[in-house]
Amino acid sequence: MTAPRATAARFVATQTLLTLDARHPYVAKSLIDAQDMHRNVMSGFRGWVDDGSRDARAQMGVLSAWTLDLREARLSLVVQSRVPGDWNLLPRAALVEEPETLTLDRTFGVGDVVDFRTVVNPVYSRPPAPGATERTRGQRVAHTRPDHVKAWFVRRLQPPHEAVGSPGGPARLGADAHADDLAVRMLPRISSPASHKGLRLVRAEIRGKLTVTAPDTFVDVLTNGLGHGRAYGCGLLLVR
Repeated sequence: MTAPRATAARFVATQTLLTLDARHPYVAKSLIDAQDMHRNVMSGFRGWVDDGSRDARAQMGVLSAWTLDLREARLSLVVQSRVPGDWNLLPRAALVEEPETLTLDRTFGVGDVVDFRTVVNPVYSRPPAPGATERTRGQRVAHTRPDHVKAWFVRRLQPPHEAVGSPGGPARLGADAHADDLAVRMLPRISSPASHKGLRLVRAEIRGKLTVTAPDTFVDVLTNGLGHGRAYGCGLLLVR
């Protein structure tokens, strides 16, 4: 017998807004090297897990998203985590404003409507070529058109009473939306020219409204992120 779905779920996390001077070398380097941006984000969480842990980011639930104002030369970086960050090691000259930290504690119920913004790495798996061995994996390919990105996101929506998803299918959001109301904008690709020469991520920003249909699933996505590229500023679902 299938257990009844939860009608509400609680989301607890901490979020910090870092407003940084994009002209400072510490910040400027992170804008041209995605791995450097990742290191800067993770520098706020030293000591919580053993050094060298391969899944340190996932253990601490660290997600991030950033926007750049070229006119004002400001980088706005939002960092979310299960544990509090310590930003005292950031160069003081790189900070335009003092870090603002919020403790989030919110319960979401079925039918709640939220405004959202997220930056995603919209990829799909292209099947191996005919005749490839059974162990050959599919190639990960990015969507580069806004309409394809919207379709990628819509596949992850979860209308009322629909299951979480099928094995091998996309993970669901625990929320539904009207596809026509979703706004999609392609963002500049990010890469790592030195330490990770193969790293090159397509990004897209999606905005709109979501209606919660499966609170447990929705809170899991809020906590753990959506899709690939979560170590590099993708997957954080910001809601209000």
